[in-house]
Amino acid sequence: MSNYYRAIGVLSFIFLNFLACNQDKQAKKAVVQKPGSSIQLGTLEKTLQEQGLVNIKTVDSTIMVDLKYSSTDNFFGEDVYGELSNAYFQEITAMKLKKANQVLKEKHPELSLLIFDGVRPLSVQHILWNKLDSIPPKKRKDFVADPKEGSIHNYGCAVDLSIIDTHTNKALDMGTKYDYFGYLAYPRKEKEMLESGQLSNIQYQNRLILRTAMISAGFEPITSEWWHFNLYSRKQAKRRFKIIQ
Repeated sequence: MSNYYRAIGVLSFIFLNFLACNQDKQAKKAVVQKPGSSIQLGTLEKTLQEQGLVNIKTVDSTIMVDLKYSSTDNFFGEDVYGELSNAYFQEITAMKLKKANQVLKEKHPELSLLIFDGVRPLSVQHILWNKLDSIPPKKRKDFVADPKEGSIHNYGCAVDLSIIDTHTNKALDMGTKYDYFGYLAYPRKEKEMLESGQLSNIQYQNRLILRTAMISAGFEPITSEWWHFNLYSRKQAKRRFKIIQ
C-alpha cells in the first residue's frame, strides 16, 4: 500500500511540475506579445518616447484608444503606424485630455473619450499627403495638412477622437465615420444637415457632448471635422515644440 501511495505521489509531482512549467512558458509568451508592452516596444514607440512624448494611458487609463492608422480602418485602407497601438502626445496635451475626460464623466459616468489619432510623425504626414495626389494641393489641404507646412498633429498638440459608451463598448453615433470626406462631417454645416434630415438630432447632440468636454479643457474644434481638436494653433505649437519626426 505504501508503494502505491508513493507512486501516486511521484506521478502527481511530475504532473504538477509539468503544468507549472507550461504555465510559466505561456505567461512569458503573453508578456512578450502584449501590445504596447514596455518589455518589447516597437521602433516608432521608442522614437516617440525619446522625443519627450507621453502615452495617454499613463496619464488617464480610462481613456480608450483605437488608432485608426494602426489598422486598415482608415480612408486609404493601409496600416501606416505598424506595431504602434498607444496614443502619444505632448505632456500638456495629455493632461488637457485627462481634464476633458473628467468633465465628460461628471455628466455622463458611462462615457469615455475614444482616441483615433494623436501625435503624427512628419514621415506619416508625407504618406497621407501623397496618398491623395489625385486631388490638387490647394483642395487637398481640406483633408490633410501639407507636410511642408506641418500639421498640429505633427507637434503632438492635436487629437482626433470620439466618445465610447463603456457599458455597451460602442462608440456614439456621430453621423459619419472617422475621416469621412463630405459636408456631413463639417460642424459648420450641421444646422443645414439637420434641416435636410441627413444628420439626426441624436447624432448632433452626441457631437455637442464631445465639443463641450473638449472646449471646457481648452481645446479648439475646427469647422470641417467633428473629430478633430487643437490645443494650440500651428504657430503656437511651432513656437513651443519641435516637430515630431
